[in-house]
Parts: sequence; C-alpha cells; structure tokens
Amino acid sequence: MSVTQARTPASPRVWLRRWLTLDAVVTGGNALVYLAAAGPVGRLLGLDTGLLVGLGAFLLGYAAVVGWLASRREPATAAVWCVIEANVAWSVASLVALALWLDPDAPGAVWIPAQAAVVAAFAALQYRALRATGGQR
Repeated sequence: MSVTQARTPASPRVWLRRWLTLDAVVTGGNALVYLAAAGPVGRLLGLDTGLLVGLGAFLLGYAAVVGWLASRREPATAAVWCVIEANVAWSVASLVALALWLDPDAPGAVWIPAQAAVVAAFAALQYRALRATGGQR
C-alpha cells in the first residue's frame, strides 16, 4: 500500500459497510451467547431462559441479514433504512420492556439499557454514514 492510499479517508459507503458489519458481528455474538448459555446468562441477568433463547434465535437471523447487507458493494438504501429503524425500535422496546414488563436482577438492569445504548449508537452511526452517501428517504 502506498503512502497516498494509507492517507486517503474511507468513503461514506465504506463507513456504512463497516458500521453494518460491526452491527452484525456484535448482534451475532450476542445471539450466540444467548443461545449457547441461556441458563447461566438468564440466572446472571435475572431473565427467563426461554426469553433469551427466543431473542437469541431472532438476533441470529437479524445478524445474518445485516451481515449480508454489509457484504454488498452498495447496500440498498431502503434496506439500510430498515436496519436503522429496526435498531431504533429495538432500543426503545428494550427500555419500555425494562420499565413495564421485565424485572431483572441488578446486572440485567444494567445490561438492558447498556445494550439498548449500543444498538442506538449503531443506528446513529449507520444513519450518519447513509446520509453522507446521499441515501435519502
């Protein structure tokens, strides 16, 4: 790689694909932990094992779709908007569930808003990169 190539900033499309890839990796890793260790994780967080298995299965599928989208040279704008909106919805739903439905132990009460914040950050970063590519709604 030449010095010029090393100093050339990544294009917005490259950043978009990077944020989608990171989202897919983190989400997929979370899904695998929920599926492989639902019992111990459920006991740690004070959450139902069945809930974690269901979430893990859903998240694994979601991660696969986001990973596939990230692998495209030019991710479809409409599909990226769907990912952004899904991430925002997940963040809001996590906080609503914590406030109205879930009764986790202390680690779960920390984990739920923390993961919601990470997912919201993915949405913000993806939104910023998509807008920089000219991806309008």
